[in-house]
Amino acid sequence: MSAHLSGGFAAPAIDAAHGFRAILQAMARPGTIHTVAGATPPAPLSVAAGVALLTLCDRTTMLYLGASHDTAALRDWITFHCAAPLVDAGDADFALGDWASLTPADRFRIGTPEYPDRAATLIVDVPALRTDGALLTGPGIRDNARLSLPDPAVFAANHARFPLGWDAILTCGDRIAAIPRSTEVR
Repeated sequence: MSAHLSGGFAAPAIDAAHGFRAILQAMARPGTIHTVAGATPPAPLSVAAGVALLTLCDRTTMLYLGASHDTAALRDWITFHCAAPLVDAGDADFALGDWASLTPADRFRIGTPEYPDRAATLIVDVPALRTDGALLTGPGIRDNARLSLPDPAVFAANHARFPLGWDAILTCGDRIAAIPRSTEVR
Protein backbone atom coordinates (compact mmCIF):
# COMPACT_ATOMS: atom_id res chain seq x y z
CA MET A 1 0.00 0.00 0.00
CA SER A 2 1.28 3.48 -0.82
CA ALA A 3 2.66 5.27 2.26
CA HIS A 4 0.18 8.13 2.06
CA LEU A 5 -2.76 5.69 2.04
CA SER A 6 -1.72 4.01 5.28
CA GLY A 7 -1.35 5.33 8.80
CA GLY A 8 -4.86 6.66 9.33
CA PHE A 9 -7.33 5.56 11.97
CA ALA A 10 -8.25 1.86 11.72
CA ALA A 11 -11.65 2.54 13.30
CA PRO A 12 -12.19 6.21 12.39
CA ALA A 13 -15.25 6.95 14.53
CA ILE A 14 -13.88 5.27 17.65
CA ASP A 15 -10.27 6.46 17.22
CA ALA A 16 -11.39 10.04 16.52
CA ALA A 17 -13.63 9.98 19.60
CA HIS A 18 -10.70 8.82 21.77
CA GLY A 19 -8.44 11.45 20.21
CA PHE A 20 -11.02 14.19 20.69
CA ARG A 21 -11.51 13.24 24.34
CA ALA A 22 -7.75 13.38 24.98
CA ILE A 23 -7.43 16.77 23.26
CA LEU A 24 -10.48 18.09 25.14
CA GLN A 25 -9.06 16.88 28.47
CA ALA A 26 -5.68 18.45 27.68
CA MET A 27 -7.32 21.79 26.80
CA ALA A 28 -9.63 21.71 29.82
CA ARG A 29 -6.79 20.81 32.21
CA PRO A 30 -3.65 22.65 31.03
CA GLY A 31 -0.43 21.09 32.21
CA THR A 32 -1.73 17.52 32.09
CA ILE A 33 -0.25 15.03 29.64
CA HIS A 34 -2.38 12.41 27.90
CA THR A 35 -1.46 9.38 25.82
CA VAL A 36 -3.09 8.87 22.43
CA ALA A 37 -2.95 6.17 19.78
CA GLY A 38 -4.39 5.19 16.45
CA ALA A 39 -2.32 7.06 13.88
CA THR A 40 0.97 6.11 12.26
CA PRO A 41 1.82 9.17 10.18
CA PRO A 42 4.96 9.60 8.10
CA ALA A 43 8.07 11.15 9.63
CA PRO A 44 8.68 13.67 11.02
CA LEU A 45 5.13 13.78 12.41
CA SER A 46 4.64 12.28 15.87
CA VAL A 47 1.83 9.83 16.60
CA ALA A 48 0.16 12.44 18.84
CA ALA A 49 0.32 15.17 16.18
CA GLY A 50 -1.09 12.69 13.66
CA VAL A 51 -3.99 11.91 16.01
CA ALA A 52 -4.61 15.64 16.44
CA LEU A 53 -4.69 16.20 12.67
CA LEU A 54 -6.96 13.23 12.00
CA THR A 55 -9.29 14.35 14.80
CA LEU A 56 -9.43 18.10 14.21
CA CYS A 57 -8.72 18.73 10.51
CA ASP A 58 -10.90 18.23 7.47
CA ARG A 59 -11.60 19.94 4.15
CA THR A 60 -13.00 22.99 5.96
CA THR A 61 -9.99 23.64 8.21
CA MET A 62 -7.07 25.57 6.79
CA LEU A 63 -3.68 24.08 7.73
CA TYR A 64 -0.24 25.67 7.68
CA LEU A 65 2.82 23.43 7.59
CA GLY A 66 6.00 24.78 9.17
CA ALA A 67 9.22 24.08 7.28
CA SER A 68 10.10 21.24 9.68
CA HIS A 69 7.00 19.30 8.63
CA ASP A 70 6.55 20.44 5.04
CA THR A 71 7.50 17.23 3.23
CA ALA A 72 5.96 15.62 0.18
CA ALA A 73 5.08 12.46 2.14
CA LEU A 74 3.33 14.43 4.88
CA ARG A 75 1.48 16.64 2.36
CA ASP A 76 0.22 13.50 0.59
CA TRP A 77 -0.81 11.90 3.91
CA ILE A 78 -2.71 15.01 5.01
CA THR A 79 -4.39 15.36 1.61
CA PHE A 80 -5.54 11.73 1.65
CA HIS A 81 -6.60 11.44 5.31
CA CYS A 82 -7.74 14.96 6.21
CA ALA A 83 -8.20 16.84 2.93
CA ALA A 84 -7.26 20.02 4.84
CA PRO A 85 -6.28 22.82 2.45
CA LEU A 86 -2.67 23.92 2.95
CA VAL A 87 -2.40 27.70 3.37
CA ASP A 88 -0.08 30.51 4.46
CA ALA A 89 0.41 31.18 8.18
CA GLY A 90 -1.96 34.16 8.35
CA ASP A 91 -4.86 32.15 6.90
CA ALA A 92 -4.44 29.03 9.05
CA ASP A 93 -6.97 27.56 11.45
CA PHE A 94 -4.27 25.08 12.51
CA ALA A 95 -0.49 25.28 12.18
CA LEU A 96 1.79 22.26 12.42
CA GLY A 97 5.52 22.07 12.97
CA ASP A 98 8.30 22.18 15.50
CA TRP A 99 8.62 25.37 17.57
CA ALA A 100 11.43 26.84 15.46
CA SER A 101 9.37 26.54 12.26
CA LEU A 102 6.26 28.08 13.88
CA THR A 103 8.04 31.16 15.21
CA PRO A 104 7.49 34.00 15.13
CA ALA A 105 4.07 32.96 16.43
CA ASP A 106 2.59 36.45 15.99
CA ARG A 107 1.99 35.71 12.29
CA PHE A 108 -0.92 33.42 13.21
CA ARG A 109 -4.47 34.67 13.71
CA ILE A 110 -5.41 35.69 17.26
CA GLY A 111 -9.11 36.37 16.65
CA THR A 112 -10.87 39.71 16.91
CA PRO A 113 -12.69 41.35 19.84
CA GLU A 114 -15.99 40.40 18.17
CA TYR A 115 -14.86 36.87 17.26
CA PRO A 116 -12.02 35.72 19.54
CA ASP A 117 -12.73 32.12 18.48
CA ARG A 118 -11.34 32.87 15.02
CA ALA A 119 -7.80 32.27 16.21
CA ALA A 120 -5.30 29.66 15.13
CA THR A 121 -4.36 26.55 17.07
CA LEU A 122 -0.69 25.62 16.91
CA ILE A 123 0.14 21.91 16.93
CA VAL A 124 3.74 21.90 18.10
CA ASP A 125 5.85 18.73 17.87
CA VAL A 126 8.33 19.10 20.74
CA PRO A 127 11.36 16.92 21.55
CA ALA A 128 10.24 16.38 25.16
CA LEU A 129 7.00 16.79 27.10
CA ARG A 130 7.32 16.83 30.88
CA THR A 131 5.42 18.15 33.88
CA ASP A 132 8.23 20.48 34.87
CA GLY A 133 9.36 23.88 33.64
CA ALA A 134 7.00 26.84 33.25
CA LEU A 135 4.51 27.56 36.04
CA LEU A 136 0.89 27.51 34.83
CA THR A 137 -2.18 28.99 36.50
CA GLY A 138 -5.71 29.74 35.34
CA PRO A 139 -8.92 28.01 34.35
CA GLY A 140 -8.82 24.23 34.70
CA ILE A 141 -5.76 24.27 36.96
CA ARG A 142 -6.09 23.67 40.68
CA ASP A 143 -3.52 25.92 42.35
CA ASN A 144 -0.82 25.53 39.67
CA ALA A 145 0.79 23.11 37.25
CA ARG A 146 4.08 22.86 35.42
CA LEU A 147 4.80 21.99 31.82
CA SER A 148 7.93 22.01 29.68
CA LEU A 149 7.35 24.73 27.06
CA PRO A 150 9.64 25.61 24.16
CA ASP A 151 9.58 29.37 24.93
CA PRO A 152 7.63 30.35 28.06
CA ALA A 153 7.98 34.10 27.35
CA VAL A 154 6.08 33.76 24.04
CA PHE A 155 3.30 31.82 25.79
CA ALA A 156 3.15 34.48 28.52
CA ALA A 157 2.90 37.26 25.92
CA ASN A 158 0.15 35.32 24.16
CA HIS A 159 -1.84 35.08 27.42
CA ALA A 160 -1.47 38.86 27.94
CA ARG A 161 -3.73 39.37 24.88
CA PHE A 162 -6.54 37.24 26.33
CA PRO A 163 -9.34 36.81 25.21
CA LEU A 164 -7.39 37.09 21.96
CA GLY A 165 -4.44 34.84 21.17
CA TRP A 166 -3.68 31.45 19.69
CA ASP A 167 -4.06 28.13 21.49
CA ALA A 168 -1.37 25.44 21.48
CA ILE A 169 -1.40 21.65 21.45
CA LEU A 170 2.00 20.19 22.32
CA THR A 171 2.86 16.72 21.04
CA CYS A 172 5.75 14.35 21.61
CA GLY A 173 5.67 10.71 20.56
CA ASP A 174 2.27 9.41 21.68
CA ARG A 175 1.76 12.13 24.31
CA ILE A 176 -0.26 15.32 24.09
CA ALA A 177 -0.75 18.41 26.27
CA ALA A 178 -2.32 21.81 25.64
CA ILE A 179 -1.93 25.44 26.61
CA PRO A 180 -5.02 27.50 25.80
CA ARG A 181 -4.61 31.27 25.64
CA SER A 182 -6.46 31.56 28.99
CA THR A 183 -3.52 29.92 30.79
CA GLU A 184 -1.13 32.27 32.56
CA VAL A 185 2.47 31.21 32.06
CA ARG A 186 5.31 32.25 34.40
